[in-house]
Amino acid sequence: MRGIATRNLKKQFGGLVAVNDVNFSLERGEIVGIIGPNGAGKSTLINLISGVDAPTEGSIHFNEQDVTAAPSHEKSRMGIARTFQTIHPLEDLNLRENVMVGFIFSRKLSQKQAWTAAEDLCRSLGLEEPDRPISRLNILEIKKMEIAHALASGPEVLFLDEIMAGLNSSETVSMIELIRKVAEDFHLGVGVVEHVMGVIRELTDRVIVLENGEVIARGPYDEVSRDPRVMQAYLGGALDA
Repeated sequence: MRGIATRNLKKQFGGLVAVNDVNFSLERGEIVGIIGPNGAGKSTLINLISGVDAPTEGSIHFNEQDVTAAPSHEKSRMGIARTFQTIHPLEDLNLRENVMVGFIFSRKLSQKQAWTAAEDLCRSLGLEEPDRPISRLNILEIKKMEIAHALASGPEVLFLDEIMAGLNSSETVSMIELIRKVAEDFHLGVGVVEHVMGVIRELTDRVIVLENGEVIARGPYDEVSRDPRVMQAYLGGALDA
């Protein structure tokens, strides 16, 4: 399998089990939603896969290779990329330069090569005027820049952690279209953590649902959204909104 697979993954912080016995897979060419109420373990799962945190138990495999112990920078170079909930662009660098960082440090391109590659990538994502300072970017453009920065490392799988947060309805539609384009054009596996269920319904091929660190359902959104355990996890609320 070309992609990510976790086996019986567990992460414990003291007495708190944040992720418990999670088996998750993401193959190139598919978009998978990772949903669940606050504190369900969604971001922790991405942190484990991307190497930000080390698992307490279990294993992580990428393209059939055990990468459980690999640190985040090695996983990035292997082809595992992610964005973060809280965006921290390099304020002293402009749009293009923020994207160039990924090409230089992950792909070892020269500064001249990275300059050209960053401009091409920015324009492919609809980011015009790549020499603008960060202060002149709107929220949608900053989020696109974060995706461009992640793509600059040359990933095979990309995890987006609440990439829609702070976007209005038209910006959300634009981001959905962009994620589809990125997944197709770059032949990526994309994992999407998201609270807006309309986005998950519209965007994903299938869904994994976490509650208290455990998988309580998996499958296509329409099927998962009718699961009584999932509805209960969302306090009895409908998931069609």
